[in-house]
Amino acid sequence: MWPWGHLAVAYLLYTAYTHYQYDRPPLSLPAIALAIGSQLPDLIDKPLAWTFDILPGGRTLGHSLLFAAVLVPAVYALAIRFDARDVGVAFVVGHLSHLLADVPPSVLTGDLSGTEFLLWPLVEQPPEDPVDGVLDAILTYYAMGPYELFQFGLFVLAAVVWYRDGAPGLGYVRVLFERGRRVPSRDE
Repeated sequence: MWPWGHLAVAYLLYTAYTHYQYDRPPLSLPAIALAIGSQLPDLIDKPLAWTFDILPGGRTLGHSLLFAAVLVPAVYALAIRFDARDVGVAFVVGHLSHLLADVPPSVLTGDLSGTEFLLWPLVEQPPEDPVDGVLDAILTYYAMGPYELFQFGLFVLAAVVWYRDGAPGLGYVRVLFERGRRVPSRDE
């Protein structure tokens, strides 16, 4: 799945959760943590596999449930320590939704091939087509087809929902570009 597909899945799940649980849209810091969590597996695995040749594939360490079994409690413990449970929950939702979104639809018919990444390094990964770095993967590895168009549509839907939710997190992005201004409060 492309990065914007992972972001869309994560945002739609998290905003549904916050509307149901708290009767409000996501807050800014959790929305940013959600975005980071939704990209983390690829930010770990793709460069380490495709650019630095450290990992055996683009869906290994960061995509493993074993890694998540360590990451999730660590993130939650930090969130409790810093009185930011909402931020921790958002990050975890982003991370776990990434793993879920990478599971192929064939799983619904009982075909578990393509899910080996979830148990890396305990389960050997099927060989990947050779990739000469992240840029090569972007330019040649992914073909634009119906699945990619679906992801783009999902991203457009998530962007509309995010905008209707008040664009949570945008204030922090503005701060990055406008130095000297105050940092928005957690509730903005």
